[in-house]
Amino acid sequence: MRYHTILFDLDGTLTDPAEGITKSVAYALGHFGIEVENLTTLHPFIGPPLKVSFQRHYNFDDESAFQAIRLYRERFSTIGWRENVPYDGIREMLQALVAGGKRLMVATSKPEHFAKQILEHFALAEYFEVICGAPMDEKAHSTKTTVIADALNRGNVTDLTDVVMVGDREHDVIGAHENGIAAIGVLYGYGDRQEHEGCGAEFIVETVENLQNLLLA
Repeated sequence: MRYHTILFDLDGTLTDPAEGITKSVAYALGHFGIEVENLTTLHPFIGPPLKVSFQRHYNFDDESAFQAIRLYRERFSTIGWRENVPYDGIREMLQALVAGGKRLMVATSKPEHFAKQILEHFALAEYFEVICGAPMDEKAHSTKTTVIADALNRGNVTDLTDVVMVGDREHDVIGAHENGIAAIGVLYGYGDRQEHEGCGAEFIVETVENLQNLLLA
């Protein structure tokens, strides 16, 4: 594949964060008197910015959404970030990409502090030249588009035809396109084929092995 610089989403793309995210969301909702019996119903929170998800799925106003984020982080900062696991084959893929001369970066809606903490915990940080996430200030305006733009800027990327974004949700594809770069949608995370096709992903792959083969083709 012609792309030399590869940006990766974190949640649902490099690691499976379902347990930590859903339990932390449920913890936050509990303070609003909302009980969640089935944590899988909270899977839509994986990937998009938390403020967007609390407002979309529970109709929270701005202040309630900010309060929910603070409550979420009470649990996530101590327990939730550890309830995370790299997908099978991710480390081997990253090693192969670096060996193949690719430049790797992370662009995630997760606060950058947590992203670095998770990647360092699993000894994956070493493969990335740039690890870019959202600011910790929940009231700072941050979208996947702005995070990707920040990553490209930090990496001094000038040739956008040489860059591709890899992610599992529509926000990754939309954010890539709004920055003028191509996108690969992965189906082993938390998005589906219809979601990726609907927002115009240039490529869609089903497995980590498929992704590695595509990126090294």
